[in-house]
Amino acid sequence: MDFTADLGKLVLRLTLGCLLLLHGVAKIHNGVAGIVGRISQVGAPSEVGYLVYIGEVLAPLLLIAGLWTRAAALIAAINMVVAVLLAHPSQLGELGRSGGWALELQGFYFFTAVAIMLLGAGKLSVGGASGKLN
Repeated sequence: MDFTADLGKLVLRLTLGCLLLLHGVAKIHNGVAGIVGRISQVGAPSEVGYLVYIGEVLAPLLLIAGLWTRAAALIAAINMVVAVLLAHPSQLGELGRSGGWALELQGFYFFTAVAIMLLGAGKLSVGGASGKLN
């Protein structure tokens, strides 16, 4: 693998990790009452709502560092699927006012996470290119 491929992997990890982490920080500051309530409404134990901290705080930190990257990307992808199913199911086939997909941000997060799962962390990571789950 050449340097530019590893640099591209770093850019993907930092982009997804930093942008998703901002959502996690907001939840740390504002709480997860809305998510806990939505989880309860669908019949799941409300405590499941607290897993959002793993998907939006822990996983992004692991992505940024490049440690257990593939597992962190899988968690981020699952987090986005759950978010869409809980908060945006009616928008799956909709276009926004500007003509783009109504869920393009969620789609960006999901497909970037899938790309990272497939590509791994690369050499520019704490875990290294051959690190465990990288």
